[in-house]
Amino acid sequence: MSKLDIKNGVIEMGHGSGGRTSATLIEELFVRHFDNALLDQGNDQASFPVPAGRMVISTDGHVITPLFFPGGDIGSLSVHGTINDVAMSGAKPLYLSASFILEEGFPLADLERIVISMAKASKSAGVPVVTGDTKVVERGKGDGVFITTTGIGIVPDGINISGDLAKPGDVIIVSGSIGDHGIAILSSREGLQFGTTIESDSAALHGLVADMVAVAADIRCLRDPTRGGLATTLNELARQSKVGMRIQETAIPIKAEVKGACELLGLDPLYIANEGKLVCIVPAKDAEHLLAAMHKHPLGQGAAIIGTTCEDAQKMVVMETAFGGNRVVDWLAGEQLPRIC
Repeated sequence: MSKLDIKNGVIEMGHGSGGRTSATLIEELFVRHFDNALLDQGNDQASFPVPAGRMVISTDGHVITPLFFPGGDIGSLSVHGTINDVAMSGAKPLYLSASFILEEGFPLADLERIVISMAKASKSAGVPVVTGDTKVVERGKGDGVFITTTGIGIVPDGINISGDLAKPGDVIIVSGSIGDHGIAILSSREGLQFGTTIESDSAALHGLVADMVAVAADIRCLRDPTRGGLATTLNELARQSKVGMRIQETAIPIKAEVKGACELLGLDPLYIANEGKLVCIVPAKDAEHLLAAMHKHPLGQGAAIIGTTCEDAQKMVVMETAFGGNRVVDWLAGEQLPRIC
């Protein structure tokens, strides 16, 4: 079997043929870096035991541009994004699968860099990639690489977290500063400089969620505010739970450099994507206790209470502004920044 020239080689149509060339790509790049017992079996599926509880599954496609950005890349993002979607149910993520759509001519060195990043992210999270697929499309029919990841996890007995469970009087918590990911992507994509490097917040949140569930088993809702940002996520939860929301602008954590970039570009940080933050809705009696627990975790040190839920037949999200007025925070209209994840 011929060796891959990863330093100088590129993706060829033969890499997607299912023959010897495909096998070489899989063995010398994907299997070598992902490297776990289930994947090493070489089957078209992975078979594994699961602990007691309810199973959770989530699938996420990643088409981000640029592929590499401050704080991450499409590889680590594809791991973090799916782990987080699974974790927002209160589940412990167990395994990932990954599907790659590769464009003819894509440099093998860049592909290896992406795979190494994925492997590092999955191993750090303790959630291995155990099966996958690779396809190749003709030059000009793709955009380098698209990655779809699927994750499964287990929700322990006694945990029931869902977007439709918020009740009037609950407290809304965000785990940290918003808008970092979207502004990092925009600055990298457009070659913008803001005096300091703004890095993506891309991170796997299941460890933080586990700590939260351990001290507050009655958490109502969890959601990671990705596309559409905090504003869209709050509207989604308000609609699902049939409640209104009242939030305070001065309570929402936003880094000064992100706020400055948004002001310069005419963007609203409430609608900017995040990849390492979560929104939590919890009964008021548990809020301060939960917040203290979040502050002890590295990914929750910037957590803050930003508002409460209320009775509202219109299911509106209203923000008290820094000037003392009220502003309706509506759904994102259109696409503020495409190809963000």
